[in-house]
Amino acid sequence: MNLNEKYKQVRLETVSFCNHLEIEDYAIQVVQFASPPKWHLAHTTWFFETFILKKYSENYTEFNSNFNFLFNSYYNNVGERILQNNRGNMSRPSINKIFEYRKYVDAKMEALLTHTSSKEIIDLVVLGLNHEQQHQELLITDVKYMLGHNPILPQLNANFNLVKDKNTTNQSVKINAGVYSIGYQENGFCYDNELGVHKVYVNDFEINNHLVTNGDFIAFIEDGGYTNFNLWLDQGWAWVNTNNINSPMYWHKINHEWHSYTLAGLQKVDVNAILCHINYYEANAFAEWKGMRLPTEFEWEIAAKQLDWGKRWEWTNSAYLPYPEFIKENGAVGEYNGKFMSNKMVLRGASVATSNNHSRLTYRNFFDPNKRWQFTGIRLAK
Repeated sequence: MNLNEKYKQVRLETVSFCNHLEIEDYAIQVVQFASPPKWHLAHTTWFFETFILKKYSENYTEFNSNFNFLFNSYYNNVGERILQNNRGNMSRPSINKIFEYRKYVDAKMEALLTHTSSKEIIDLVVLGLNHEQQHQELLITDVKYMLGHNPILPQLNANFNLVKDKNTTNQSVKINAGVYSIGYQENGFCYDNELGVHKVYVNDFEINNHLVTNGDFIAFIEDGGYTNFNLWLDQGWAWVNTNNINSPMYWHKINHEWHSYTLAGLQKVDVNAILCHINYYEANAFAEWKGMRLPTEFEWEIAAKQLDWGKRWEWTNSAYLPYPEFIKENGAVGEYNGKFMSNKMVLRGASVATSNNHSRLTYRNFFDPNKRWQFTGIRLAK
C-alpha cells in the first residue's frame, strides 16, 4: 500500500467509527480530559493542514482562519488555542462544516502526496497518520465515557462490546538476570520517546502471560480491597476516598450482581473476561493484595516477545521519563511527547481500541495515574 492509499485508509477509519454516532453526540464534552467527537475530527485534520499543507503546498489557502485557534491542542509554538475544557462549548462550527474541512484538506493532501518524494514531507505524513490513529483510540474511549455517563446508558452498536476478551493461557514467563537493550532498533516509524537505545540490568523475574480477570478483581473487592489503606499508595488512597471509589469504571451493582457499561450497552460482568478501565492506583493496590507487583516498563519490553499482549493497555511501575540521549525535535513537533515527561506513568502494549498495526514492543503510552477511561488492565510480575 502506497502512502496515498494509507492516508485515505486511516482517514476513512476515523469517519467510519463516527457513522455510529447521532448528530447530538458530536459536540458533547462530559469531562475535561474527554474531547467531543467533532473536536477529534477537526484536530486530526488541523494537524495535516498546519504541519504539512501550510508549509509545503504551494499557494495553499487555509480552510478557515479561526480553526488554528479552535483545534490546536497543546502546541504553543503554533499559537493561541482554546482551553481544553471549552472544547464542548463549540456548537459552531457545525459538524457538517467539520466534514467539509476534512474533505478540503484530504483533497489537498492527496494532490501533494501524488507529486512529492520529499522525505521530510513523507516523515511528517507518517507522523500525522500515527497521530490520527492515536486519536481514533481516544475517540472510542471518549465516546464510551460520554455514553457511559448518560443516565440511560445507551448502546452505540450491538457489536461493540470491547471488553469481552479472555486470556488464552494461565502460564508465566521467567526471565534471567542480565543486561538487555531497550528502545526502538528497527527501520520503520517510531515516536521520539522510544529512541535513545540503552542498556538496562534486571534481576531474575517472572511475569504472567495472562492479565487479571474481572473475577480476580471481584475477589479483591469482596476482600475489602477498596477499604484497606495498607494496600494503597498515599495519593491513591486519597483518590479512593475523595471520589468514593468502590469498583472499576463503568461497573454497577444491580440486584447483588455486577454489571458494566459497554458500547454494546449494559451487560453482566463476565468473571472470566479480562479486567478493564482501572487506573495505576487500583493496579498497584491489586498487586499489593496479591503479594506481587507491576512490571517495570523495561521488564515488560524484555519479556514482550513471549507474552500475549494487545488486549489492554498495561500499567507498568515506571514513571514516564526520557531515555538517555533523548532529543526533542525543534519547534512544535518537539512538543509531541517530551513536555509530558512529568507526573505520568508508562503503559505498554495496546488495547482492543488501538488501531491495527499501530503499536510496537517499544511503544510507550503514558497517562496520569488517576485516569481510567482508557482500556487499561493489569499484568503482574514477581
